[in-house]
Amino acid sequence: MQAVAVAWQIYGITHRPLDLGLVGLAQFLPGVLLFLIAGHTADRFPRERILRCCFAAFAVVSAALATLSWRGVGLVWPIYAVLVMHGVVRAFTTPAAQALVPLTVPSADFPNAVAWASSVFQAAMVLGPAVGGAVYGWAGSPVPVYVGACGCCLVSAGLISRVRIGQVKAAAQKRELLDGLRYLWRAKAVLGAVSLDLFAVLLGGAIALLPVYARDILEVGAVGLGILRGAPSLGAVTMAIVLAHWPLRRRAGAAMLWCVCGFGVFTVVFALSRNMVLSLVALVLVGACDMVSVILRHTLVQLSTPNEMRGRVSAVNMVFISTSNEVGQFESGLTAQWLGTVPAAALGGFGTIVVVALWAALFPELRRIDELQPKSRT
Repeated sequence: MQAVAVAWQIYGITHRPLDLGLVGLAQFLPGVLLFLIAGHTADRFPRERILRCCFAAFAVVSAALATLSWRGVGLVWPIYAVLVMHGVVRAFTTPAAQALVPLTVPSADFPNAVAWASSVFQAAMVLGPAVGGAVYGWAGSPVPVYVGACGCCLVSAGLISRVRIGQVKAAAQKRELLDGLRYLWRAKAVLGAVSLDLFAVLLGGAIALLPVYARDILEVGAVGLGILRGAPSLGAVTMAIVLAHWPLRRRAGAAMLWCVCGFGVFTVVFALSRNMVLSLVALVLVGACDMVSVILRHTLVQLSTPNEMRGRVSAVNMVFISTSNEVGQFESGLTAQWLGTVPAAALGGFGTIVVVALWAALFPELRRIDELQPKSRT
């Protein structure tokens, strides 16, 4: 809900695609600066306690956005300042959350758990933007959206306080900040998976330009923006449910490469579309293709990493994800400012297809991944 409100509010103030790109950059930079500390923190302190504090901090961020909007903010820099705070909190949230999940289910069930967890998350990503756009359009103001987001974060803080993880014995070793980077460099298949996602989403980030499509190209308004924002998640949740029932048991690496290629193809279709129905179908397929990559990458990273290192490795993975999402938003906004919205989105989709071809050659270990679940580690 909050992402839709922020994008629509900022574009309504400036009417510049570049400012939509700066939304991603403001949330990305704190993660890059803090990822080593955040990963070390996730391996040093109880992860559920970290998450409880972070969810409460997210509530403060939403409350700050609501306060600014209530007072009638006419400039974008105060919004960016709050988004930087959001990025700081998220820098500590993601490593702790990703490293916590493997402790809640047996390793044999982890790939299936990732699929179901992704289904629930993506269902929220379908409902949230639609509700956010509808409420914004009905109220004519982002304040109710931000207040609702604040309430959701407080509920999350209360729910995580109910999670109890038994004492986990960690191997006795010296924790070094750079261990996560060293591990990923050695694990070529994992490095190939996370870097493929980085560059593919970095180039194919047409989602950042949805406010421009909603207002100026498809002309569907704030309500239409919410529906467009939810379409990729609808595809993602559908694919996650399919993979939960029929998991990828063979040739998972090849399937990932083909699906990332599909991500690029359907991005191009969306970029060139002038029809709302075709645009929605393309975005649904974009989300479905992306979900295959998400499940494969998350399973490889978490199950192939020892528990005592998961926080630091997850922090590095967070930087890859944030780079693809937030810097991808900035790249999309910048190229749209230079080339125009449609050429920028289409060029990004073509770039994704080229990246897939290069990664298939550069990372044969990724192409040869057969079973989704790696061999168990002791």
